[in-house]
Amino acid sequence: MSTSDLLKAMLLTGDGRIVDRDIDGGVHFNADFRNADLLKAALNGLREGEYQDLAEQESDLILGIYEQVFDHQSFTGRSGSFYKYEGLGCIYWHMVSKLLLAVDEIRGSTPADDTVTLARLNIHYQAIREGIGVHKSPADYGAIPTDPYSHTPGFAGAQQPGMTGQVKEDILTRLSEMGMQVKEGCITFKPQLVSSTEFLDEPSSFRHIDANGQSKSLELEKGSLAFTICQVPVVSHRSGDPRILITRQDGSTLESKGHELDPAISAAIFERTGAIQRLDIFLGLS
Repeated sequence: MSTSDLLKAMLLTGDGRIVDRDIDGGVHFNADFRNADLLKAALNGLREGEYQDLAEQESDLILGIYEQVFDHQSFTGRSGSFYKYEGLGCIYWHMVSKLLLAVDEIRGSTPADDTVTLARLNIHYQAIREGIGVHKSPADYGAIPTDPYSHTPGFAGAQQPGMTGQVKEDILTRLSEMGMQVKEGCITFKPQLVSSTEFLDEPSSFRHIDANGQSKSLELEKGSLAFTICQVPVVSHRSGDPRILITRQDGSTLESKGHELDPAISAAIFERTGAIQRLDIFLGLS
């Protein structure tokens, strides 16, 4: 920028319409310039007033400096081209899911006895969650709301579906909403992450595919919920002393105090060996 008399003059007077100096002495273009057209419009606005002559003489020079700084022609995006729908005014569903996951990770690392912080985090978490997926209408989403997508531009429906979109983060956060996390290779359960709305109001049944590919069904009681981890069914009970009841393949059971499985049992579940038939988690919430 030292080659421009206009920019040097504006820096000297503290005029930040084109460039500004930060607290470390670095010089930056005005943050409102999203592209060269906005810079060009600002330069045209200087052609009346004290910078008139310099603005007329150096517009091309400054536009060249702008391109040299940002090197737009070399930006090809993550896949070799910048998709038309990945721009301003686009709803970035994938980024919303990333934000949800970030808040969820903070929830998971917050001590259970810090109830005030957890309550505030849960409020923020739910607000973010309600902004994506099934909570949106097809008109807002641009597709079937339960399908994962990356973007919805203002001029078209949802774009870039499937694993390239929000589904990865949503799988992680959904397991966390069940209270399940992995710490140093061990499966753990955190009751403070489970919303009271997840538990059944009346008895029901749960169908799943086990590690051997067989269709199975479990009967669930009121006040419980069920999901699977690597095809092992997990039944969480809202009440009861905090513990995990492990049912082996042969029908025998093992009880573990607290809410953490040891490395061997966790590995058997992750590897889908079939050695673990079922887990019952007693969360001790009531």
